[in-house]
Amino acid sequence: MTLLETERVAVSPLRRGITPRRRGRGLAGYLFVAGYAVLLLAFGIFPTGYSFYLALTNDQGQFTGLNQFLKVAQDYRFVPAFTNMLIYLVLWLVTLVVLVVLVAVVLRSRVRPSTSALFRFLYYIPGALAGVASVLVWLFMLDPDVSPVSWMLKSLGLQTFAAVLSPGNLPLILMLIAFWTGAGGWMVVMYGALNNIPDEVLEAARMDGAGPWRTAWHIQIPMIRQWIVYMTIMAFATGTQLFVEPQLLQTASLGRVSPTWSPNQLAYVYAFQQGDFNGAAAISVFLLALGLLAAGLLVARSNLFKLDEK
Repeated sequence: MTLLETERVAVSPLRRGITPRRRGRGLAGYLFVAGYAVLLLAFGIFPTGYSFYLALTNDQGQFTGLNQFLKVAQDYRFVPAFTNMLIYLVLWLVTLVVLVVLVAVVLRSRVRPSTSALFRFLYYIPGALAGVASVLVWLFMLDPDVSPVSWMLKSLGLQTFAAVLSPGNLPLILMLIAFWTGAGGWMVVMYGALNNIPDEVLEAARMDGAGPWRTAWHIQIPMIRQWIVYMTIMAFATGTQLFVEPQLLQTASLGRVSPTWSPNQLAYVYAFQQGDFNGAAAISVFLLALGLLAAGLLVARSNLFKLDEK
């Protein structure tokens, strides 16, 4: 053994930088990740793989290629369900992005911190309600016979509960329910993102003569663009899973709302009323592909995962 090799063997773990404390931190990190990884495999990756298997086979387990996808795509309920969902998504995403960012900027720049904290708390309260409870609250609000805003509903020509739940009104109603329950949490997130902007940057803008709205448009919003994209992706994914709200509205309206209004409802009918789990899996794969496509486009156009250069 040469002298160099002897010195290399004699180097202690401490001199290599592998201290017991660092080794313990690494082990703790793996333990935390392991818990999430197990849940991801059990309730994410495995169900997704099984859905692909069902979508590519028949009820006897025989490989059928794209037959299941063609079958559900040719269903007369398929196009209306996806059209309803897309109209709802456009309303939901535009309203969410515009109002959440606007309110967050106002709370951060134009409202005192103590008052801002109170408003953020009030905005967040509806999000603490479960989806079913939120829909029940809105059913009460939308019934002209018992609603505290019945005067407004009737002034719009909505004299009965059936008129309120007409097919043309459903995307707007579902958007209002989704915004009421989900916007408050995102306002808190956007407010936190705005807090990360250095005060020196905002002070420099003021010294250059930029007003509050110009500062917001040219500095604050561009600097939280990645958070806005992240919110849009998550909201899009949530919107494609629309099920509880139209399903409860369908029950409460005694069948006036279609039981296959959304793709998830259509998949439910395939699986639990027609016993066609393969067709239901094909619809779920369609939704997955739509979500991945939208997320991919947003990530590519926004450089969401681009590392900041130092």
